[in-house]
Amino acid sequence: MSVSGTFDCVTKSPMGDQKSVVTIVDNGDGTFSGTNAGAMGGMDLEDGKVDGNTLTWTMNMTVPMPMKLEGTATVDGDTLTGSVNAGAFGTMAMTGVRQG
Repeated sequence: MSVSGTFDCVTKSPMGDQKSVVTIVDNGDGTFSGTNAGAMGGMDLEDGKVDGNTLTWTMNMTVPMPMKLEGTATVDGDTLTGSVNAGAFGTMAMTGVRQG
């Protein structure tokens, strides 16, 4: 099962549940690219790495404040489970379900 896909995600943030659509494109060489599109705009998934079914990436948030976020997730079938580290704001749980 490929890690590629589009996932309806929810991140448990200090400001409440943040819904977003995460798109993952496996480049086939241990890296991936993608986007995280939510109510506050979209962010590119940068430095994406694939290790089996585990993904790691960074995102540069601009709204509501500039911040570098570090994400990690595991894709198991049609489910994505992981977290986003928001520095001083701590780690936020993230879950998603593949669209389709």
